[in-house]
Amino acid sequence: MIPFAMVSLHFVNLFSLCFSLLPCLTVSGPILKHTVFPNFTASHLSFLDYNGDFLTSNNGTFTASIRASVVTSSFSTYYFSIIHKRSETIIWTANRDRPISNSAELRLTVNGIFITDDSGKFTIWSTPPFDSPVGALQLLETGNLVLVDNRNASLWESFNYPTDTIVMGQHLLVGKSLVASAADANFSMGNYRLSVSSEDLIMQWMGQTYWKMSMQANAYKFSNNPVSYMEINSTGLNLYGDDGTLVIQVLLNASSLKIAKMRPEGRFTIMSFMREEWVEEVVAPVEDCRIPMICGKLGLCQTTRAVCSCPSEFYRSYGSNAGCVPADNSLSLPAACDSNGNGLELNSTLVSYMKLDDGMSYFANDLVDPVKHGVNVSICQDICSRNCYCLGIFHGNFSGSCYLLQNYLGSIYHRIDQDLIGYIKTSSTSSPKISNKKDNSFPRTAMVLIPLFGFFLLVTILILTFLRLCKTRPSKVAVGRNLDRWSSSSSSPELNIITLPGLPIRFDFQELISATENFKTQIGSGGFGTVYRGTMPDETVVAVKKITNLGTRGKKEFLTETAIIGSIRHVNLVRLKGFCIQGQLRFLVYEYMNKGSLERLLFGTGPVLKWQERLNIALGTAKGLAYLHRECHHKIIHCDIKPDNILLHGERSVKISDFGLSKLLDHQKSSKLLTTMRGTRGYIAPEWLTSYGITDKSDVYSFGMVLLEIVNGRRNWSLLTQTSETSKSGSNGPSSSSSLETRSIFFPAMALKMHKQKRYLELVDQRLEEKVTSEEVEKLVRVALCCVQIVPELRPTMAEVVSMLENRLPPGEPMVDALNFL
Repeated sequence: MIPFAMVSLHFVNLFSLCFSLLPCLTVSGPILKHTVFPNFTASHLSFLDYNGDFLTSNNGTFTASIRASVVTSSFSTYYFSIIHKRSETIIWTANRDRPISNSAELRLTVNGIFITDDSGKFTIWSTPPFDSPVGALQLLETGNLVLVDNRNASLWESFNYPTDTIVMGQHLLVGKSLVASAADANFSMGNYRLSVSSEDLIMQWMGQTYWKMSMQANAYKFSNNPVSYMEINSTGLNLYGDDGTLVIQVLLNASSLKIAKMRPEGRFTIMSFMREEWVEEVVAPVEDCRIPMICGKLGLCQTTRAVCSCPSEFYRSYGSNAGCVPADNSLSLPAACDSNGNGLELNSTLVSYMKLDDGMSYFANDLVDPVKHGVNVSICQDICSRNCYCLGIFHGNFSGSCYLLQNYLGSIYHRIDQDLIGYIKTSSTSSPKISNKKDNSFPRTAMVLIPLFGFFLLVTILILTFLRLCKTRPSKVAVGRNLDRWSSSSSSPELNIITLPGLPIRFDFQELISATENFKTQIGSGGFGTVYRGTMPDETVVAVKKITNLGTRGKKEFLTETAIIGSIRHVNLVRLKGFCIQGQLRFLVYEYMNKGSLERLLFGTGPVLKWQERLNIALGTAKGLAYLHRECHHKIIHCDIKPDNILLHGERSVKISDFGLSKLLDHQKSSKLLTTMRGTRGYIAPEWLTSYGITDKSDVYSFGMVLLEIVNGRRNWSLLTQTSETSKSGSNGPSSSSSLETRSIFFPAMALKMHKQKRYLELVDQRLEEKVTSEEVEKLVRVALCCVQIVPELRPTMAEVVSMLENRLPPGEPMVDALNFL
């Protein structure tokens, strides 16, 4: 008889073998991978040995965890969070307003993520419904938690639902906010928030603004375009427009990891992780007294260290009505009316005003416009009395400006350099007459009209739904067929790697044939393959690149690099939308750039690029390269920067293509790599021809060559045809004849010569009709010559090039000896 323990051991070994052979099979229990699959469950108890961690990013930078915010002998609260592992800093929390116990479960199903209570009957938090079944849950190295379907298309991302923190590369869109927690150990939403408006980045308390990014002493405004989103990168806090134009920037110290956080006390901080600790770079507002509730309601904040007291005629109150209240017990501070306008009756004789001492101000006065100019204090008070949302005023003695304090009262502070005098609205403690503007009676006609209206509304909705279904049915059928194809081929070894973090949508080969009309329209070609124009079923225009020069790169390497490229997001890099593998064929599907390449615009026969357009192209290209070299998680050397690979879209969008198809380097490894010959003649750096190590400075060289072509409007190496006169003697005396002479021109050598002689305007494209200053040309020529110096260490980094082009650094002085090889 076989012992039970031995049977159990054999069963465990058999289960382990099955698990290793079936990567899509998932169960509860400690695994700590970057991807889990449906039918997975986790709780703090089930991952107790890992302190609640059940998911980790590829390099272990971030973990997904169910952890406690407060641990006591009698009470603990647990949250599902994303955590920066080395510092134990929480960057995102799912159930911030509804903590759970240590035994409550998180479940991943084909319908999404669900957190249930101890009984498992009630849902505490969940992701929204999806049109496609969930294929996997991934934690990316960026800190983004992503749900993908079976084609690796994103269904849901934590980056789209920020809590109180964002990380590098994450966008905070207009209308979105970071909402501070109520306290350090209480993750529920507090009253302070950081929001992106169309004009600025603002901090608000109860809807009242108390800080703007443009107020920062080191904030630079570059454009008046409407703001679209906020992003922090390794060197700055940035507000961008729709087209990627930088609108406002606060420069920061360079570092590989930063977070921006809205703190419970009402401060916004940006911190860099250096030497195993967080270092604060931005703290706003700096002065304590600028925080709206630093001293409670109507508390008086003095000095920058928040010494709190109450104004004259007020005293400190505690409990639910904490703050300063009138010393006269017959008076009280009224609450603002509700959203329906119910509150103290307008023009009530119960309303009076208490004057504050001179030299006091309110945190919002500097950030809002007065409701009236040139009025006396009585009129200002009357405006407030007729507005049940108004709780006080500040009036200018000399300017006659009238400011209203509405909805909620925060702290006040000393400010001597102003003429504003504050008045706080009060009411008598005798029962005020409350007005209810709603008629509580329910008209009989409404009992007839409401059901009738509801019937017609229901019929209308049904008709519109039917029409919509009829319109979209063909595409849904096509999608169904595609899903069937994926289901039927799910056992294929090709799909085992489909859950790589960052891997974009995998297209079916037939989809690409249909989109490109059997690869009918070729729009480009290069060292890595041929590009075709395509139109997807949803009318999205794409560029499909057929890869023809993979060399010995296998399927796994191709998918790995595709996953890295697909996870990169930057306004100056062409976005990879998807890929396709068909036997030995490889395809990449990119966003379509409707204006084509810089080569066509610069060297073609169309309209001449204006000078400002050239500056924008140079700057956009530099920013894209700087991001590849220093700011994305995998350092990428492009290896083939040339006008062909710089694409344009719309009026100002500039994007680099074909990045990442060359060798990838990790930030932590050596910056040098010896590799086979790549690139295009005329743009490749001299070190390609030697045994010198290839670095990101090779891209800098190529950029310098492109920059010279942008200035001149012609290829660096071109043929110039001139008419020459020759003389000869004959019997009839001397005679002359003319002939055509062709000679080659190498523009970089000419640029060096003109630089030595300070004759910069002679280098500008002669087709330009607008006036260009010598200083503008000098800046670009000097930057370009610095980039093409023969010694790589002498070349600037692309981040330094960006600073020079943006006038944040003076243009470098190229070393002539390092340029004589030209």
